[in-house]
Amino acid sequence: MTDASRTPDSCRLALPTEAERLAAIQRRSWHQQFPPDVAEHLMASVDLASMTQSWTTAIARPPLATMRVLVAIGDGRVVGFAAVGPSAADDAALGAPGLVAALIIAPPAQRKGHGSRLLNAVADTLRADGFTRATWWVRSTDDPLRSFLASAGWAADGAHQSVGTADEAARVRMIRMHTALA
Repeated sequence: MTDASRTPDSCRLALPTEAERLAAIQRRSWHQQFPPDVAEHLMASVDLASMTQSWTTAIARPPLATMRVLVAIGDGRVVGFAAVGPSAADDAALGAPGLVAALIIAPPAQRKGHGSRLLNAVADTLRADGFTRATWWVRSTDDPLRSFLASAGWAADGAHQSVGTADEAARVRMIRMHTALA
Protein backbone atom coordinates (compact mmCIF):
# COMPACT_ATOMS: atom_id res chain seq x y z
CA MET A 1 0.00 0.00 0.00
CA THR A 2 1.46 3.35 -0.98
CA ASP A 3 0.93 6.72 0.61
CA ALA A 4 -0.13 9.23 -2.06
CA SER A 5 1.29 12.11 0.01
CA ARG A 6 4.78 10.56 0.10
CA THR A 7 7.28 12.28 -2.19
CA PRO A 8 8.84 9.71 -4.53
CA ASP A 9 12.60 9.21 -4.43
CA SER A 10 13.97 11.66 -6.96
CA CYS A 11 16.55 14.34 -7.76
CA ARG A 12 16.10 18.05 -8.41
CA LEU A 13 17.82 21.41 -8.07
CA ALA A 14 18.52 22.37 -4.46
CA LEU A 15 16.59 25.12 -2.70
CA PRO A 16 18.33 27.75 -0.54
CA THR A 17 16.28 26.59 2.45
CA GLU A 18 18.04 23.20 2.18
CA ALA A 19 21.55 24.62 2.63
CA GLU A 20 21.79 23.68 6.32
CA ARG A 21 20.83 20.07 5.55
CA LEU A 22 23.51 19.92 2.84
CA ALA A 23 26.13 21.31 5.24
CA ALA A 24 25.14 18.77 7.90
CA ILE A 25 25.31 15.86 5.43
CA GLN A 26 28.70 17.06 4.21
CA ARG A 27 30.11 17.38 7.73
CA ARG A 28 28.91 13.90 8.72
CA SER A 29 30.35 12.42 5.55
CA TRP A 30 33.87 13.66 6.30
CA HIS A 31 34.37 10.90 8.86
CA GLN A 32 33.49 8.32 6.21
CA GLN A 33 35.36 9.97 3.34
CA PHE A 34 38.67 10.91 4.91
CA PRO A 35 41.30 9.54 7.25
CA PRO A 36 40.64 10.57 10.89
CA ASP A 37 43.33 13.28 10.92
CA VAL A 38 41.93 14.95 7.80
CA ALA A 39 38.31 14.66 8.98
CA GLU A 40 39.13 16.20 12.36
CA HIS A 41 41.06 19.03 10.73
CA LEU A 42 38.13 19.76 8.42
CA MET A 43 35.63 19.69 11.30
CA ALA A 44 37.76 22.15 13.27
CA SER A 45 38.40 24.44 10.32
CA VAL A 46 34.79 25.40 9.50
CA ASP A 47 31.55 25.50 11.47
CA LEU A 48 28.05 24.51 10.39
CA ALA A 49 26.85 28.13 10.11
CA SER A 50 29.67 29.10 7.73
CA MET A 51 29.09 26.02 5.62
CA THR A 52 25.36 26.72 5.51
CA GLN A 53 26.05 30.25 4.27
CA SER A 54 28.40 28.92 1.59
CA TRP A 55 25.80 26.41 0.38
CA THR A 56 23.08 29.08 0.42
CA THR A 57 25.24 31.26 -1.83
CA ALA A 58 26.14 28.34 -4.11
CA ILE A 59 22.45 27.52 -4.54
CA ALA A 60 20.95 31.02 -4.76
CA ARG A 61 23.76 33.03 -6.37
CA PRO A 62 26.29 30.80 -8.14
CA PRO A 63 29.09 32.69 -9.88
CA LEU A 64 28.27 30.97 -13.21
CA ALA A 65 24.96 29.78 -14.63
CA THR A 66 26.49 26.33 -15.20
CA MET A 67 27.31 25.87 -11.51
CA ARG A 68 24.47 23.94 -9.94
CA VAL A 69 23.61 22.12 -6.75
CA LEU A 70 21.33 19.09 -7.05
CA VAL A 71 19.71 17.13 -4.24
CA ALA A 72 18.60 13.52 -3.88
CA ILE A 73 15.24 13.10 -2.17
CA GLY A 74 14.40 9.95 -0.22
CA ASP A 75 11.34 9.41 1.93
CA GLY A 76 10.39 13.04 1.38
CA ARG A 77 13.65 14.60 2.60
CA VAL A 78 17.08 15.52 1.29
CA VAL A 79 19.41 12.52 1.64
CA GLY A 80 22.27 13.67 -0.56
CA PHE A 81 23.56 16.29 -2.92
CA ALA A 82 25.89 17.01 -5.81
CA ALA A 83 27.66 20.18 -6.90
CA VAL A 84 28.59 20.49 -10.57
CA GLY A 85 29.98 23.07 -12.92
CA PRO A 86 32.76 23.72 -15.40
CA SER A 87 36.15 22.18 -14.71
CA ALA A 88 39.11 24.47 -14.11
CA ALA A 89 41.43 21.80 -15.52
CA ASP A 90 44.00 23.15 -17.91
CA ASP A 91 44.40 19.76 -19.58
CA ALA A 92 43.81 20.61 -23.24
CA ALA A 93 43.25 16.94 -24.09
CA LEU A 94 40.01 17.04 -22.13
CA GLY A 95 38.59 20.09 -23.89
CA ALA A 96 36.31 21.96 -21.49
CA PRO A 97 34.75 19.25 -19.31
CA GLY A 98 32.16 19.58 -16.63
CA LEU A 99 33.23 18.82 -13.08
CA VAL A 100 31.54 16.90 -10.31
CA ALA A 101 32.86 18.91 -7.37
CA ALA A 102 30.94 16.84 -4.83
CA LEU A 103 28.44 14.02 -4.70
CA ILE A 104 27.53 12.86 -1.22
CA ILE A 105 24.77 10.58 0.02
CA ALA A 106 24.13 10.56 3.77
CA PRO A 107 25.49 7.26 5.18
CA PRO A 108 22.07 5.95 6.34
CA ALA A 109 20.66 6.51 2.83
CA GLN A 110 23.50 4.83 0.94
CA ARG A 111 22.95 1.71 -1.16
CA LYS A 112 19.31 2.56 -1.78
CA GLY A 113 19.62 3.89 -5.34
CA HIS A 114 20.04 7.57 -4.42
CA GLY A 115 23.64 7.71 -5.65
CA SER A 116 22.73 6.21 -9.03
CA ARG A 117 19.78 8.58 -9.44
CA LEU A 118 21.92 11.56 -8.47
CA LEU A 119 24.77 10.52 -10.77
CA ASN A 120 22.30 10.26 -13.67
CA ALA A 121 20.88 13.70 -12.79
CA VAL A 122 24.44 15.08 -12.72
CA ALA A 123 25.16 13.68 -16.20
CA ASP A 124 21.85 15.03 -17.54
CA THR A 125 22.51 18.47 -16.03
CA LEU A 126 26.07 18.71 -17.35
CA ARG A 127 24.93 17.50 -20.78
CA ALA A 128 22.10 20.09 -20.83
CA ASP A 129 24.68 22.77 -20.04
CA GLY A 130 26.67 21.79 -23.13
CA PHE A 131 29.43 19.67 -21.60
CA THR A 132 30.42 16.55 -23.52
CA ARG A 133 32.78 15.15 -20.87
CA ALA A 134 32.80 15.11 -17.08
CA THR A 135 35.61 14.75 -14.55
CA TRP A 136 35.66 14.00 -10.84
CA TRP A 137 38.58 13.94 -8.40
CA VAL A 138 38.21 10.99 -6.02
CA ARG A 139 40.39 9.65 -3.22
CA SER A 140 42.78 7.03 -4.56
CA THR A 141 41.83 4.72 -1.67
CA ASP A 142 38.05 5.02 -2.14
CA ASP A 143 37.60 1.63 -3.80
CA PRO A 144 33.79 1.52 -3.36
CA LEU A 145 33.32 4.90 -5.07
CA ARG A 146 35.76 4.06 -7.87
CA SER A 147 33.99 0.73 -8.41
CA PHE A 148 30.59 2.48 -8.46
CA LEU A 149 31.86 4.99 -11.01
CA ALA A 150 33.46 2.28 -13.15
CA SER A 151 30.14 0.43 -13.27
CA ALA A 152 28.57 3.67 -14.55
CA GLY A 153 31.13 4.08 -17.35
CA TRP A 154 33.73 6.26 -15.62
CA ALA A 155 37.48 5.49 -15.73
CA ALA A 156 40.70 6.93 -14.36
CA ASP A 157 42.36 9.22 -16.89
CA GLY A 158 45.87 9.06 -15.42
CA ALA A 159 45.86 12.45 -13.68
CA HIS A 160 46.54 12.53 -9.95
CA GLN A 161 47.21 15.04 -7.22
CA SER A 162 47.76 15.26 -3.51
CA VAL A 163 45.67 17.68 -1.46
CA GLY A 164 46.02 18.49 2.18
CA THR A 165 45.97 20.92 5.02
CA ALA A 166 47.91 24.17 4.84
CA ASP A 167 50.29 22.96 7.56
CA GLU A 168 50.87 19.68 5.65
CA ALA A 169 49.70 17.72 8.71
CA ALA A 170 47.25 15.70 6.62
CA ARG A 171 47.32 14.78 2.94
CA VAL A 172 45.00 12.83 0.67
CA ARG A 173 45.98 11.40 -2.70
CA MET A 174 43.39 11.94 -5.44
CA ILE A 175 42.91 10.49 -8.92
CA ARG A 176 40.82 11.99 -11.68
CA MET A 177 37.99 9.96 -13.13
CA HIS A 178 36.28 10.93 -16.39
CA THR A 179 33.42 9.92 -18.64
CA ALA A 180 31.84 10.95 -21.93
CA LEU A 181 28.40 12.53 -21.63
CA ALA A 182 27.29 12.00 -25.24
